Formats: sequence, C-alpha cells, structure tokens
Amino acid sequence: MERESATTYEPKRNSEIRVFESLDEISTDLAEYISQISEISVKERGYFAIALSGGPLVSFLRKLCEAPYNKTLDWSKWYIFWSDERAVAKNHAESNYKLTKEGFLAKVPILNGHVYSINDNATVEDAAKDYEFVIRQLVKVRTIGVSESNDCPKFDLILLDMGADGHVASLFPNHPALELKDDWVTYITDSPQPPPERITFTLPVINSASNIAIVATGDDKAKAMHLAVFDGIEGPEAPALLPARMVKPTDGKLVWFLDKAAASSLEAEKGGNASYEHHEYLL
Repeated sequence: MERESATTYEPKRNSEIRVFESLDEISTDLAEYISQISEISVKERGYFAIALSGGPLVSFLRKLCEAPYNKTLDWSKWYIFWSDERAVAKNHAESNYKLTKEGFLAKVPILNGHVYSINDNATVEDAAKDYEFVIRQLVKVRTIGVSESNDCPKFDLILLDMGADGHVASLFPNHPALELKDDWVTYITDSPQPPPERITFTLPVINSASNIAIVATGDDKAKAMHLAVFDGIEGPEAPALLPARMVKPTDGKLVWFLDKAAASSLEAEKGGNASYEHHEYLL
C-alpha cells in the first residue's frame, strides 16, 4: 500500500534516516516497518524477538493495535524484551513494563509467557544478572537468534528512542557502561535522569541485532542528532562517547525515524556540504 512520502537519507553503510511531517506519520510507517520485520522473522526463524525501550516510545506503537495489524500479525510468535528498564516496581509510574503493558501489550494478543520483564524484587545488580541469564537460555534454544560475528544474542529488532543528550537505552554519554564488551546486560546506579538505578543492554548486544530502529522527535533532539550522524566534528562539540553515535549494527541495519524538528540539523547541513542523498520514500 502506498503511504505518504517521507524524506530519507542514507548516511552510512547499513543505515537510513527517514524524516516525517508529523508524529502520526511516524507511527504509521513504524507499524509497517515492524510488521514487515515480524513477518520475515517468523517465516525464517519461527519467532519474532523484539526488545523495546519505554517512555514516549510506547505511544508510537499504537498503530500496531489497530487494523490491519491487530488481526494479521502472528502475535503468538512474538517474544517481548526490554533494552532497558528502571529498577522500580512493575506498577510504578516510571516502570517501562507498566507503560508498555498499558499502551501496547494489553491491546494485542501476545502470550503472557512470551513477555520477559526484569525481576523487580531483586537488587538492580541481581536483576541485570537474572535478565542476562534468561536471555542466554533463550539463545541456546534459538528463540532469540545468535550473532554470526560473536556470541551475542541477535534480536530481530531492537527499538530505541534517543534522549536530548544522545543517550539510548540506559546508556548515557561518557558512562563506563559504554565500554563493556563481554556483558550482555548491565546495571547502573547513577543515571543522570531519575530513577538512578536501571538495567540496560550493552552496546555489543544492541549492535548485534538484525534490525535497530531509533525514534527521535522534537527540536531538543536536533543537536544530538547532528552529533550522532555527522563525521568530522571537532572541538568542544566533538561527540566523544555519545551513545547514539556508537550504535553501529555489525550485520544488521539501522533506521532512524525522525520528525522535522529532530532532523532540522540534517536539513541545515544538507544545504551545505553534506553527502546525504535526498529523495521521497514510498512504501
């Protein structure tokens, strides 16, 4: 089905940037994107393993709860994980599980036994260890794929949003967690945004996914977006350890879903010497 057009750029190998006029258009295109990956994964592997962030990202999943997707997707093959979670009770207002359950899971027929949330009764350190153990068991039986390049889990899709500071999941700029190579899941106790205790996927796990999508909206994301995708930035604005810039899929593809405000720095750069190709995107 032909959809409304969106500007796209192809900044780097295995990555694409889609820019939309409205948040509703993002939701519409994201639903079709997720649907296609789900169908391919189920056909090829028999499962669809998706990891979500919480917060405002959940609102962009609303189209999946509507026709045709609520009837046509093979929801029984979906397995839900979280790329990061706040170490709070499941009924806490800041719980990613709670936000996702109310905004998405309660509206589609995903099996309860296929939803893997963290142990909210454990310490944040133990919760991270437990979550990694669960993922390792599911990799052994190939419910979650395994990377061809390393022993990391190969999620079919990891869906993230980017903060104004360039953080993704609960990986924050210049944080030691960015340097972890062997852990799949880690924990932090010093998040610059409340609550301070969180678990998060590490960069090797994120970069091992078959597909990664990052949603960024609002003009407060424009600067971080510029730092995340442009090469050759020097001086005090050099990105250093900017998490969003470090998302580089090993054997998969990264797609950015942006509104005009978040993409404003790209438009400005395109008017200069940027190497982005500009065209209209139609599904």
